[in-house]
Amino acid sequence: MPAPELNDYDRTRYDRQMRIRGFGEEGQRKLKGATAFVAGCGGLGSPIATYLATAGVGRLVIADMDVVDLSNLNRQILHWDDNVGEDKVKSAYEKLVRINPSITVEPFNGCIDGNNVLELTKGCDVIMDAMDNFETRYLLNRASLYHQIPMIYGSIWGLEGRVTTLVPGRTPCLECIFPKAPPKETFPVLGTTPGVIGTIQATEAIKVLLGIGSTLENRLLVYDGEYMEFHELKIAPNPECPACRVKQ
Repeated sequence: MPAPELNDYDRTRYDRQMRIRGFGEEGQRKLKGATAFVAGCGGLGSPIATYLATAGVGRLVIADMDVVDLSNLNRQILHWDDNVGEDKVKSAYEKLVRINPSITVEPFNGCIDGNNVLELTKGCDVIMDAMDNFETRYLLNRASLYHQIPMIYGSIWGLEGRVTTLVPGRTPCLECIFPKAPPKETFPVLGTTPGVIGTIQATEAIKVLLGIGSTLENRLLVYDGEYMEFHELKIAPNPECPACRVKQ
């Protein structure tokens, strides 16, 4: 399908980003015609969805099964005091369509599971991991492999975060990197940490959709907010991975 044309509203709203090298009107048309699946409307999902919306990604599919809790508000910036007790997808949807009324936002209020993950991600161009558990991340990873679309992984703990861009056939998959899920826990988090990681994830997604710049393929970026350092780890496919079976 050809990318949709831009109108005068688009040209004015996105003027500053279209000035970026390699972006231009063609890049903005690509974003307008793109669909991103945002798995989670919490700490990571809030900045991810916000900045994909403001950049003009034409269709966002947002998914979450939880309701807004007062303890969420130190980090989940799409939700406010008035939203406590509401479904997160409802709260997020209402903000996102006001942030950018020219895009389409499709909310899914429910659990992402093995029965629906492939259908939920069908037709999407990128999967945004904004989850807080590896069981769902593994399902998203399998959907990424099945549909042959990139997945942008992000996770946080306290003042630390991790990001990488996973592209089927070019990088390891999530199960190559993390073959076993860590134990579940109620982990500490400062609100700025998912802000940093989520905006990096959104940046990676935009670069992937446009084919510009150098992404975090085959690199795991580690953010240490306590000492304000970034570290980078090289990652490689596991030829015995049960998910992707990549042959080196």
